[in-house]
Amino acid sequence: MVNHVSLNISAFIKADPQDMIGAPLNKYVEEDALKLIRSRLPLLAGVDAVERLFGVTLSEGVEPFDIAVHMSGRSIIIEIERHVQGKRADYTSYVRPMIERIGKAETSEELCEDAARQLRHLIGFDRVMVYQFAHDDSGEVIAESRRAGMDSFKGLHYPASDIPKQARKLYTRNLLRIIADVSDDGIEIIPTLSPEGEPLDLSLSTTRAVSPIHLEYLKNMGIEASLSISIMRRGKLWGLFACHHEEPKTVSYDVRSAAELFAQLFAFVLEQKHNDEARLEAAGAQLLHDRLMSQLAEHSSIIENFRLIVDAIQHVIDYDGAIGWVEGEFQSLGYTPTQEEFMGLVKFLNTTAASRIYNTNNVASVYPPAEEFADRAAGMLVLPVSRTPRDYVVLFRREMVNSVTWAGNPQKAVTYGPNGARLTPRKSFEAWKEVVRNTSAPWTEAEVRAANSLRLTLLEVILRMADAAVNERKKAQERQELLIAELNHRVRNILNLIKGLVNQSHAEARSVAEFTQVIGGRIHALARAHDQITDKKWTPTSVRELIETEAEAYLGLKATRVRIEGDNALVSPQAFTTLSLVIHELMTNSAKYGALCDTSGSLRIGLSLEPDGSLVIDWREIGGPPITSQPTRTGFGTTIIERSIPYELGGKASLRYEMSGVEARFVIPEEYVTLPSGAESTKPKAPVPEEVSQEKSGLSGCVLVLEDNIIIAMDAEQMLTQMGAADVALAADVSEALAHIDKSDITFALLDVNLGDETSEPVAEKLREKNIPFVFATGYGDAISMLDRFPDAPVVKKPYSSAAIERAVGKVM
Repeated sequence: MVNHVSLNISAFIKADPQDMIGAPLNKYVEEDALKLIRSRLPLLAGVDAVERLFGVTLSEGVEPFDIAVHMSGRSIIIEIERHVQGKRADYTSYVRPMIERIGKAETSEELCEDAARQLRHLIGFDRVMVYQFAHDDSGEVIAESRRAGMDSFKGLHYPASDIPKQARKLYTRNLLRIIADVSDDGIEIIPTLSPEGEPLDLSLSTTRAVSPIHLEYLKNMGIEASLSISIMRRGKLWGLFACHHEEPKTVSYDVRSAAELFAQLFAFVLEQKHNDEARLEAAGAQLLHDRLMSQLAEHSSIIENFRLIVDAIQHVIDYDGAIGWVEGEFQSLGYTPTQEEFMGLVKFLNTTAASRIYNTNNVASVYPPAEEFADRAAGMLVLPVSRTPRDYVVLFRREMVNSVTWAGNPQKAVTYGPNGARLTPRKSFEAWKEVVRNTSAPWTEAEVRAANSLRLTLLEVILRMADAAVNERKKAQERQELLIAELNHRVRNILNLIKGLVNQSHAEARSVAEFTQVIGGRIHALARAHDQITDKKWTPTSVRELIETEAEAYLGLKATRVRIEGDNALVSPQAFTTLSLVIHELMTNSAKYGALCDTSGSLRIGLSLEPDGSLVIDWREIGGPPITSQPTRTGFGTTIIERSIPYELGGKASLRYEMSGVEARFVIPEEYVTLPSGAESTKPKAPVPEEVSQEKSGLSGCVLVLEDNIIIAMDAEQMLTQMGAADVALAADVSEALAHIDKSDITFALLDVNLGDETSEPVAEKLREKNIPFVFATGYGDAISMLDRFPDAPVVKKPYSSAAIERAVGKVM
C-alpha cells in the first residue's frame, strides 16, 4: 500500500495499471524525463541512497512532479509526487541560517529547544518534539515547540514497546517518514511482486503506508498528520524529531528535503556540543586533580585528607555520603552504611575488578543485603585506590523515589485488539507514575569519567606517599639534625631581633620610662604579627591592619614613614595567611636594604578595588638608596613575593627594581575580598544602558506576533517569553493571525505593519474590537498613514530591542 500523498504512476499519466504491467516506461513517460531519471542512478551511493528530482515534466500537457529514485534489490523504485510551488524557490538554502542560529546555543538542552522551534517554523506543524532514546530503548521528550494552546508533552517518557525494534531499525535506514492523513486508506501496489517473484521491499520509500497499529495510536492522540525525522549520532539512532498536526497536512517534497537536511546537520552540531561539554568535564577533572595535588599534605594518607578529598569531589560529582577504607582504617561522611554493614559490602567489592571504576544505582540488585540500608545508600560509585590490600573510596546516593512521568504504563501486558494479537495502543494518555524503590539517581557518563580521573589522582597520591616513606626512613637522622639546626637558627634570629629592638629603643629613648614604653610596645607588636599569621579564628581580616602591624613590629619609629592610602578591604583567612608572608618579606627587605634602611626614604602603599571586585595593592619605595643593578640571585623571600599570590590564590604579582626604589603590584581575586561591615564599596558601578527599562512589562498568557520574516519573529518570541509570556503564537500573514485570535486567548500582540502584499490593519481592527492591547513594529523611518487610524497604539522601530518592546508594552498594559 502507498499513501494518497503520493499516487502510483498510472494515476498521474491516466493509464490503466493493468495495461502498464510489462509495458516499457517510455510508452508513458517522455524520453527527456527518462534520461533525467536514468542520469541519477549512477549517483546512488550505497544501498540506502535516494536521489531526488524536483519539478520534472513526465509527459506533455501534464503538471510537473517531484521524483525520488532508489534501488530495492534489483528493482528501481520511482516515487512520484505532485510538485507544489512554494513561496520560496529553494528551501534547502534556508537551512544554513537555521543551523547558524542553533549553533549559538550554550548547552545541549538549549540546542534541542532551538532546533525544535526552527523545524516547526519550517514545516508548519502544530507540535515538534525532540525525542531521545535511553539505553533501554525507552524514550523521553527532551525538547518541544508547540502551537499556542496545545498541551505540552515535554518531560513525558514512553516505553520501548511504543517504537518496536523493527521500527527503530527502519528509522536508521529511512531518515524521514511522513503520514499526511492518518485516515488515508492507501492505494494498492500493482503488481504486488517484483519481477523475481519476491514481495517488494519498500523500506526506503517515503510514500509506503504504515502499520494500522501506528495509525490507531495516532488517532487515539487526536493527531491527523505526523512527520518523523531520524537523528543519527555516530551511525546509531540517537533520537527523532517527532512532529504532530491536528489536521491532515501535506508537506511538499522540497520542504521535506530541507527538513531532512536540517536534521542531519543538527546531528553534527549536537555531536560538537557533546564534545565541547566532554572537554569541559575533562578540564574540570584536571582542575580537581591539580587542586588536590596542591592541597594534600605531602606525607599524609588518604584517610588523613579524607574530608578534603570528598569536599573537592562534590564540585564535580554529586553524592549524599562517602566512605574511605584504606589500610584497614574506616572513615565516613554523610549518609552511608554503618561500618559493620560496609564490611559485608567490602567482601562483594573485592570480587569486582581492582583497576576499574564500579558503579550502580541499585546496590541491592547486586548485593541483596543492601536493602537494609537503601534509604541511606541505594547507589554507589566505587573508586579502587590499591590492589593489595583492596582499598576504596566509595560515594553513595540515597534512595530516590524515582517518579518518572510515563505516557502510559510501560509494563502493560499485550492485549488482543482490533488488529489481532498485538500491543493495542493505549486509549488514555494520562501520566502514569512508575515508582522505583532501592534505587538512586543514576551516575552519568560524565561523573564516571570524572571518578576515573580522580582515581588516578589518588593513586598518584599513594605513590607519592610510598616514595616519601622510603626517603623518610633514609633521611630521618638528617631531618632531626636539620630540625635542631633550624631551631637554633630561629632562636638566634629572635634573640638578634630583640637585641636590635633594645639597642634602637635605647638610642631613641630619653628616659627609662620612655625606654620601657617603647621596647614593650615593639615586642608586643612583634607578637601580634605572629599571632595574625597563626590565628585560629578563621575570619576575614583587615589588610590595612595587617600592614600596620608588620610596620610597627619591624620598623619602630620608621613606621611613620609608611603611608597607606585607599580602600580598607578585608581578606579571607586563606588569602590573609598568604598575604602576611608577602608583606612580611617586603617590609623586612625595605627595612634592611630599601627605602626604610636610612633616614630619608618612605613607603607608599595603595589599596584599591577594581570593577570586578578584586583588590589591588601597589607598593612603592621612595627616597631610599638608589638601585643601580638588578639582583642576580633569587632567594627564598623573593620567591614568596613573586609566586605565593598567583600560585595559591590565582591572583597576580609583579616585582620591579627601579632606580628610585622597589615597586610591586599585587592583585587579590574577588572571591577572597570583602568590605568591612557598614562600609560602602568604592568600585565603579556598571553603567546602565539607556534602553534598559526600569519597569516590568507585565506580560502573561498567550501573546501574538505577526511577522513575515521568520528570524525576526523568533527573536521577538524569545524577547516576549523573557518578559513573562507563557505562550507565543507566531503568524506570517493576516489569515493566520486572525485564526490565532479566534482559537486562543490572546493577551497582547506585536504587529508588523508591512507584510509584503498586505498590511496588519485587519488584525489591528480585530484586536481593537476585542479590547486586546497591541503594538506596531515597522522598519520604515517615515510615518505610515495606516498608523494614524490607531493613534493609541505605540510604534517600535526595527531593529528593535527587548527594552524598546518593554517600554511600548508598558504604555498599553
